[in-house]
Amino acid sequence: MTNGPSRRLLLLVVLLSSFVIRHSSLAQQGLKLQLVSEATAIVPGQPFTVGLWLEHDRGAHTYWRFPGIVGVPTQMKWQLPRGWKASELIYPEPERTLMFKIKAQGFDRDVMLRTEITPPANLKVGESITLTGLASWMCCGNSCHPGSMDLSLTLPVAATAELNTKWHKLLDAERARAEQPSAAWTSTASENGDAITLVLKPATAEARLSKNQREADQIIAFTEDGWFDTDKPQTLLRHEDGSLTITLLKADAYLGNKPPKTLRVILRNDAGWLQDRKLRCLQIAPRIQRGG
Repeated sequence: MTNGPSRRLLLLVVLLSSFVIRHSSLAQQGLKLQLVSEATAIVPGQPFTVGLWLEHDRGAHTYWRFPGIVGVPTQMKWQLPRGWKASELIYPEPERTLMFKIKAQGFDRDVMLRTEITPPANLKVGESITLTGLASWMCCGNSCHPGSMDLSLTLPVAATAELNTKWHKLLDAERARAEQPSAAWTSTASENGDAITLVLKPATAEARLSKNQREADQIIAFTEDGWFDTDKPQTLLRHEDGSLTITLLKADAYLGNKPPKTLRVILRNDAGWLQDRKLRCLQIAPRIQRGG
């Protein structure tokens, strides 16, 4: 199973490649992109946050950093002057979206991705700097439109900088949505054939327990590496002690060279994993127990 893509995945790749070639002129349908800065100016040597603001037309979506079994993640390839540094593109928590009827990992809502930019310390106050980069994405609705676009952002260099109120508010909201690990829960994972069993147990009083099975059924498991299939059923059983057993199914294809040692999962629980309904997305990576 892990030695190569399945026939379904190969067919999808061929179809998408053909689509990019034939429909590149439609690539910007369904989506508006904009580079924005959290700071009003660049301070020499001081890191600042630049956002990639994605506004979706109604019914359109883009994809998270790992889309699942379908889709292409939004990416940003910076073309910065010498001496500048840019972090990897940072995504907020994933959401379940549908590419036609296939469950994937992405965003139906307007979303702010972000990058931390570090300028050199020898910039001259008073000059202006233009930052440029190539954004690429796939936007899907009733049809899919892969595309790319050169984006730029011009800022003055100053001794101090304030926060842009509008973009700071949006960026702070996305930071608050970020997945996090927590010592309030422990997890184990085991495999039997194509089935993956994930067990989650409360470890401290800070853990918030699901009130009933109906509430627990709203929890969604997102894969960070594609080891389990995002489109196959996920079953969840709530136990009286508050622990949870989640059954996942392996993907037909895995892009890694060998099976992973850990199960990299983000568990989204809109009711919250911690008391006071805090922490919607719990990040875990239990070691996978496999039979001999």
